[in-house]
Amino acid sequence: MTRRSLPLAAALAAAATLAPSGAAHAAGLAVGIEIPRLAVAEYHRPYVAAWLERDGAVVANLAVWYDEDMADDEGKKWLVDLRQWWRRSGRSTELPLDGVSGATRPVGRHRLAFTVGEAPLGDLPAGDYRLVVEAAREVGGREVIALPFAWPVAAAATHEARGEHELGLVSLELTP
Repeated sequence: MTRRSLPLAAALAAAATLAPSGAAHAAGLAVGIEIPRLAVAEYHRPYVAAWLERDGAVVANLAVWYDEDMADDEGKKWLVDLRQWWRRSGRSTELPLDGVSGATRPVGRHRLAFTVGEAPLGDLPAGDYRLVVEAAREVGGREVIALPFAWPVAAAATHEARGEHELGLVSLELTP
């Protein structure tokens, strides 16, 4: 038997027909976080936390970016500078969080995608939520952006807000 290569479009179409119904269109959300370029004498990458909350309680930690590589877990001690996250979730969270914790990010846009029913989101019951993104930087400032949204959504929706100093554009894309 000889193998023939299919054009990419045909291969993708064939794979799509083998996928279970609805698998290609799973409900979820994507978070965009921009770390702005700052003209300062001493620049350190910010620590960043992103989470979902409902009625003031953390439903899911989506990202915790900090200096994981410091000796003796020294980087963890600065997580208290992410004040809102620390008070609501951080102090009772065992770090690193699998699939959530990561190193600080450089200047630029970063995108995180999550599927409902999978970690770290799990199942999101219907209701009103807030995506909260907090950034704190050594020899810098601290900033928090919150984007309210209702779940589930009937149609795709995007919410955005722009930070003033430690965060650039923060976006939330919702997919039904």
